[in-house]
Amino acid sequence: MQDTVDMVDDPEYEEEEPSFSDPEDYVDDVDDDELLDDVLREKPQEADGIDSVVVVDNVPQVGPERLEKLKNVIHKIFSKFGKITTEFYPEADGMTKGYIFLEYAFPTQAMEAVKNADGYKLDKQHTFRVNLFTDFDKYMNISDEWETPEKQPFKDFGNMRHWIEDPDCRDQYSVIYEAGERTAIFSNDAKESITVEERARWTETYVRWSPKGTYLATFHQRGIALWGGEKFKQIQRFSHQGVSLIDFSPCERYVVTFSPLMDTKEDPQAIIIWDILTGQKKRGFHCESSAHWPIFKWSHDGKFFARMSPDTLSIYETPSMGLLDKKSLKINGIKDFSWSPGDNIIAFWVPEDKDIPARVTLMQMPSRQEIRVRNLFNVVDCKLHWQRNGDYLCVKVDRTPKGTQGVVTNFEIFRMREKQVPVDVVEMKESIIAFAWEPNGSKFAVLHGESPRINASFYHVKNNGKIDLIKMFDKQQANSIFWSPQGQFMVLAGLRSMNGALAFVDTSDCTMMNIAEHYMASDVEWDPTGRYVVTSVSWWSHKVDNAYWLWTFQGRLLQKNNKDRFCQLLWRPRPPTLLSSEQIKMIKKDLKKYSKIFEQKDRLSQSKASKDLVDKRRTMMEEYHQYKEAALQLYLEQKSMRLELRGGVDTDELDSNVEDWDEETIEFFINEEIIPLGDL
Repeated sequence: MQDTVDMVDDPEYEEEEPSFSDPEDYVDDVDDDELLDDVLREKPQEADGIDSVVVVDNVPQVGPERLEKLKNVIHKIFSKFGKITTEFYPEADGMTKGYIFLEYAFPTQAMEAVKNADGYKLDKQHTFRVNLFTDFDKYMNISDEWETPEKQPFKDFGNMRHWIEDPDCRDQYSVIYEAGERTAIFSNDAKESITVEERARWTETYVRWSPKGTYLATFHQRGIALWGGEKFKQIQRFSHQGVSLIDFSPCERYVVTFSPLMDTKEDPQAIIIWDILTGQKKRGFHCESSAHWPIFKWSHDGKFFARMSPDTLSIYETPSMGLLDKKSLKINGIKDFSWSPGDNIIAFWVPEDKDIPARVTLMQMPSRQEIRVRNLFNVVDCKLHWQRNGDYLCVKVDRTPKGTQGVVTNFEIFRMREKQVPVDVVEMKESIIAFAWEPNGSKFAVLHGESPRINASFYHVKNNGKIDLIKMFDKQQANSIFWSPQGQFMVLAGLRSMNGALAFVDTSDCTMMNIAEHYMASDVEWDPTGRYVVTSVSWWSHKVDNAYWLWTFQGRLLQKNNKDRFCQLLWRPRPPTLLSSEQIKMIKKDLKKYSKIFEQKDRLSQSKASKDLVDKRRTMMEEYHQYKEAALQLYLEQKSMRLELRGGVDTDELDSNVEDWDEETIEFFINEEIIPLGDL
């Protein structure tokens, strides 16, 4: 070390500097593209501005006297999509040529104009066709030779509805526990649930089933994943950073995702609609708030979806994802809307405005024909409640009648299947806690009053134009109504603050089948068949006693499942039945015949020993059938050997070779009896 220091300090020591000069005979043959490839890729491209230009065809041909009016109309329509910097109206012989050029400030605004204004109907004779100016080059360069699209390999995900084919008719449900660390799928059984699939960190927040139960959606920081098939393979994934909410279309063709992360004005990313089958993004939308999710509400068949904004109702159609008839509905003061679950009918209500009364409107889509308008007075608030089949609509109207202090509630019942949609009214002077329609019937239930005097009333909408009060239970500990998906049976539940009080009711004769309690219960979930119901205490709402209990529809407790930090249970939905109404009637008629089969299965599954015996017998039967098939195959293969050994005589069948048979009659003595004739 000392030697080195001395050498550096020595003035006679000078370090030779390296030479960076090229040799005299060096030829520089490296171009900029090779040397600076990554830098040049990010070099801004020269633009000529035509990306921001749109061509609008089928514009009215007018003279100088009407040109200014036409320009005002065009500017009003197209300025909605962005700032127009240049307008050009070609003319010939004193008349416009029927097409114009518009230049926007940004290319994204031009694309938005093409997407929304193409097909816009100005009047009966003029429907706009809008294209980007750059599209003309693209269409000119299209090859005249047809190229067959590359065939995509088929991905077999197995039977996507395998759970419906369960021989014991068991439904499935998902469970999240250990504070979200573990997710499991169980097959429901009255004795003990059966694990179908279980994974750690399957989702980062919660899960969601699609409306028909085909897909299970899991949430991740980067987006959504869909799972399905017998082994729950990943079917599709959608990249949407920070996604927190989703919604499916009823037909399971589309999924809507929402992310609270900021999106740009030019490229909407807050809400994205995806095609489930292809995984392609169909359209993005801006969203200021997700307080009332879902932002978009779907029609029952998935053909339309709509969103509400101040004084506007925008209805979009699939698969184009464009505005229906290229324009929104202008509805001043619109407060809420809802689609019919059975028809393409949309209901919305508008509050009072000075001397104009509040009104509820039913509108047919896509014709936009108003099929019923109901005027309402002294309205404070309205809530829209559809019966699941769309047979009835209940509008809960809170009113303050003149000369009174309190609020009175009217239930305006629209009979959707009758001519001119008649409306019946049920008035209640007590405060309303909950309202719910019977899913497949014409009854509805109401919780009303103040704690501790909460009453449960049951009404029946009759065909003769009357609504009858069929029963009222007083002094109920309930704040929620949960109907069985098949109707008739229900649970009146006092969730959270009411300590989990449960009342199981049969509404056919309005009898209380059982009264029970699941302390601090936070959720109630019916299975799709209406045979079982689950009550649960979620770790998300209460940090102790986390568990879910399984009950029969009559209120008999079957299971108590304690899961560490249990969070969520969701039953897997079933798709609509493929049976006709006549076939369902025949099944109900022959129900006793089917009941015997299921009763026998129930008896065998009474104990674990019986279950083991059934499984053993089933295994033995399967082994027997396999042995029988193998023996029969061997028997057929050895037929030629048997014929050879028996001289060509086929002895496999009892009646084979009948023509070679010899008939021989043999008689022999059996018995003799002598009867004297003299005694007769």
